[in-house]
Amino acid sequence: MSPTSVLPEEHIFQKIYVIHDQKVLLDADLSKLYGVPTKVLKQAVKRNRTRFPPDFMFELSPDEWEDLRSQIVTSSWGGSRYVPMAFTEQGVAMLSSVLKSPQAIDVNIQIMRVFVKMRQLIMSYKDLLARIESLETAGADRNKHIRNIYALIKELLEPAAHPRPIGFKTNRDKD
Repeated sequence: MSPTSVLPEEHIFQKIYVIHDQKVLLDADLSKLYGVPTKVLKQAVKRNRTRFPPDFMFELSPDEWEDLRSQIVTSSWGGSRYVPMAFTEQGVAMLSSVLKSPQAIDVNIQIMRVFVKMRQLIMSYKDLLARIESLETAGADRNKHIRNIYALIKELLEPAAHPRPIGFKTNRDKD
């Protein structure tokens, strides 16, 4: 992959999961992005295990893998027979020292840029939330619209503990 053939950012965003309160990419997704078999990626990591401490890479537990597999709708009979490795941003950066193909280097640069963009977005949301909170404390908390905006932004920043139902309620459902 040359620097001119760039992966769409959305493609990388879709591969990032939050596991153990960390944004991670899974080994199978990374291997597809790098253009190498997952087995090769895993072997390279195992040969260089000291480069991947637990805050750079961890293996999912069988229960975590089962939960994640049900969320990403993979078949139970296909795919890997082993629980995946999950790589944090630092782990992905370390992979560039282990996998040295031009495609792996180009993809790593893109992934690092996506992580930076995600941090910038989070900081923008937090700044906006702080401004709205200051409006609330200045006596604007009676304003229904500001409270609604505040609640929506807070919901964006804090992942929902329970998924919300999809659809709408009729007047009959509300009774």
